[in-house]
Amino acid sequence: MNFELTKEQAMIQEMVRDFAQKTIQPRAIEIDKEAAFPLDIFEQMGDLGLLGIPFPEEYGGSGGDTLSYAIAVEEVGRVCGSTGLSFAATVSLGASPIYYFGTEQQKKKFLTPMAEGKELGSFGLTEPNAGSDAGGTKTTAVEDGGDYIINGEKCFITNAGYAKTIIVTAVTGKNDNGKNIISAIIVPADSEGLTITNNYDKMGVRGSDTAEIVLDDVRVPKENLLGDPQKGFKQFLYTLDGGRISIAALGLGIAQASLDKALHYAKERKQFGKPIADFQAIQFKLADMAMEVELARNMVYKAAWLKDHDKPFSKEAAYAKLYATESASRAANQSIQIHGGYGYMREYEVERYLRDAKLLEIGEGTSEVQRLVIARQLGC
Repeated sequence: MNFELTKEQAMIQEMVRDFAQKTIQPRAIEIDKEAAFPLDIFEQMGDLGLLGIPFPEEYGGSGGDTLSYAIAVEEVGRVCGSTGLSFAATVSLGASPIYYFGTEQQKKKFLTPMAEGKELGSFGLTEPNAGSDAGGTKTTAVEDGGDYIINGEKCFITNAGYAKTIIVTAVTGKNDNGKNIISAIIVPADSEGLTITNNYDKMGVRGSDTAEIVLDDVRVPKENLLGDPQKGFKQFLYTLDGGRISIAALGLGIAQASLDKALHYAKERKQFGKPIADFQAIQFKLADMAMEVELARNMVYKAAWLKDHDKPFSKEAAYAKLYATESASRAANQSIQIHGGYGYMREYEVERYLRDAKLLEIGEGTSEVQRLVIARQLGC
C-alpha cells in the first residue's frame, strides 16, 4: 500500500495551502464575525481552478480526482470553516450531481460554468419536515405540457443566495407500490416564483450562505430533469455519499487547525516556571488529538481513493464523515481547554473552530444517520 501523494496531489495541496494561508486566513475572523459571504475569495478560487478540481477538462474542470479535491477542502477548512463549507457544497452538491447524472446538454449548460469557477451551485434537499428523513419530501413537481410546475419549501440550503442554479428534489409521482417518486430537477435561481431568503443567525460557519427557498408555481422545462426520474432518490443518496467525503475533509481541516493552535500555544505558554507542554496532562491531550487527526486523515483519504477507483465507498464515506467530524469537535474543545481563558476569546480562533465543527455533525447526514448507514452496510 502506498500512502504517498502523487506529484499532482502534492502540488494541489501546496497551492491550496499557500492560497488559504495568504488570502483566506487574514480574513477568517472577520468573515465569521460579520457573517459575510466572501464572494471575492470564491472568484479567486475559481480563477485558480479549485471549483473544478474533480471534473474533466472538457467541462471546464481541472481533471483532478476526488482525493485532490478532499485535500483542497481540508486545506481551506484548516483556516476557515465557513469558506470550506461553501466550497464543499458548491462542488459536491451543486456541480457533482450534474456531472454524475446529467445529459451532455445539461453538463455543457450548467456544469461547465461551475467547474470554470464562474458560477456557484446549490442543492435543495432539506425541508422543514424532511431532514434526516429525506423520503418525507413534500415539495412537488407536476407535469404541465413540456414543463414541470414546482411547489414547496426548502430550508438550511447552503449557497442558495449566491448560486445561479439550484438542484431541487421533488415528488414527481408514485411508483407501483404507491410510494413517492422523488426526482431531482435543475432550477435556475432567477426563475419566476422562486424566493430565496437568508434570515438565519447561526452559531457557526457564519460566513457560509445558508438560505430558505420557497417555490411557488415555479415553471421549468422538462429537459431540466436530472437523471432517471425513477431513480432520483438513489441518485441523491449517491451524491450525499460523495458529499460526506468532502464534509469529512472539512472536519479534518478543523481538527488539524485545532491541534496546530494547541501545540503552538502549549510550547509558548509558561506556568509554574516552564511551558505547559512539559506537563503530562497537556501532553496526553495533544497526543490524543494528534492520533485522532491522523486516523481521520487515513479514513478520509481511503474513502476518496475508493471512490476514485470505482469501488464501493458508502460505508467508508460514513466512517470518514462520522469520525472526522466528531474528532473535529473533540479537538476544538480540547484546544480551548489547553488555551484556558484565552481559548474563549475570538482572537485566538479556537472557539470558532468548535462552533464551526458542531455543524459538521449535523449537516450531510447527522452522526446518528451515519451510524445507521454503517449498521445497514454491516447487514443489520
